[in-house]
Amino acid sequence: MITIPYLTAVSTYFSYGLLFAFGQLRDYSRRIFDWWSTNNLQGYAPICLAHEDFYIRRLYHRIQDCFGRPISSAPDAWVDVVERYSNDNNKTLKRTTKSKRCLNLGSYNYLGFGSFDEYCTPRVIESLKKFSASTCSSRVDAGTTSVHAELEECVANYVGKPAAIVTGMGFATNSAIIPVLIGKGGLIISDSLNHTSIVNGARGSGATIRVFQHNTPGHLERVLKEQIAEGQPRTHRPWKKIIVVVEGIYSMEGEICQLPEIVSICKKYKAYVYLDEAHSIGAIGKTGRGVCELLGVDTADVDIMMGTFTKSFGSCGGYIAGSKDLIQYLKYHCPAHLYATSISTPSAQQIISAIKVILGEDGSNRGAQKLARIRENSNFFRAELQKMGLEVLGDNDSPVMPIMLYNPAKIPAFSRECLRENVAVVVVGFPATPLLLARARICISASHSREDLVKALQVISKAGDLTGIKYFPAAPKKQEEEKDGIKLD
Repeated sequence: MITIPYLTAVSTYFSYGLLFAFGQLRDYSRRIFDWWSTNNLQGYAPICLAHEDFYIRRLYHRIQDCFGRPISSAPDAWVDVVERYSNDNNKTLKRTTKSKRCLNLGSYNYLGFGSFDEYCTPRVIESLKKFSASTCSSRVDAGTTSVHAELEECVANYVGKPAAIVTGMGFATNSAIIPVLIGKGGLIISDSLNHTSIVNGARGSGATIRVFQHNTPGHLERVLKEQIAEGQPRTHRPWKKIIVVVEGIYSMEGEICQLPEIVSICKKYKAYVYLDEAHSIGAIGKTGRGVCELLGVDTADVDIMMGTFTKSFGSCGGYIAGSKDLIQYLKYHCPAHLYATSISTPSAQQIISAIKVILGEDGSNRGAQKLARIRENSNFFRAELQKMGLEVLGDNDSPVMPIMLYNPAKIPAFSRECLRENVAVVVVGFPATPLLLARARICISASHSREDLVKALQVISKAGDLTGIKYFPAAPKKQEEEKDGIKLD
């Protein structure tokens, strides 16, 4: 868990207190001026309640130029960011015809398939010509093509499972499929920092939900023991089913799941394991097969394997891989399969082609080079950030690197300073993170060159000095270390 320095916590609370106080004062003033204004919706309940909308109006709008920046190019190592301006203190933003070429540290383009690829792109164009941009139907009606069948077989073989089902949206893969797997009388034990899609799916299932401390197998075991001993609420009958839900790489922390220990505990207590590999599949492991390959876990020990195609594969959609019986059951009951429009055929072809490149089936070693490059880039960048004195979360090999900002004023300051130096970063605050734990999330790609990373480090170091986010002493430079070594000799 993140330990916030005492002075940092106090200053962060103080900053939010000031923002809250001035926001309430402005709301009070607004109510006075609106007292005489006419309202055409007399008798209607307000759609946006003042206290619920307060954060957006008084905090988010003031810095919304740091979010949702439109781009006008492919999400490669460099992107064209459309310039915007505001005449009403950021309440509304207007686009200009100008764009700014920026180093891209925000996209999930882990393996560099998000832009033109010599193997993937021609095949995607051919599938577009043959099948069109959309099937205009759900999978069970007229939305299944030969490419969809090939994709599901390809994904199952890639992740090491007997079968797989593909959906058109990564978020819906969790939110629509978890309620199909478990319902009333079941128990979901979820990591405290699981993604919102998992939270929504768990809540929609009707099952009882319990949370264990983030990435802490010991606490997971204690929760399992207590829940098995107590049974269902009121009746205390045994649970119909228990599912433990974890992620391969946690998207806001960059930490890799302690999967071997969690699998061992679930085996001991006969609980199913649901693994979300949205950020790990394709990005880590010797052949890109994710956290199971990286940590040496047999995929047979993971009952439900979920992942998305929006990160490493440069496409869209998600998948569930498991036993043939499980996948057949999902095809009969999952609303994302029965009612939603199927994933577009060009998108499906992009995924198939990307997997072939990763596995070397395109006749080259580009896939292995991409995997080696993202690992080298990630570990180099993380080490250099830590040497600067920045507080960086996550583990080695993870391409996700959150830099802690804490104070709300540092969110726009860091983002704007980086953009001014032609580096595009993503900053994250409440409600995506806890109130005190605002951060900048860096995502590294195999398409980044070493020169790109060095430039990014220089800009981040400068922005870190200006915003005061170097919470630790910087490591001594190599030259100074060498001089010290000579003196000691």
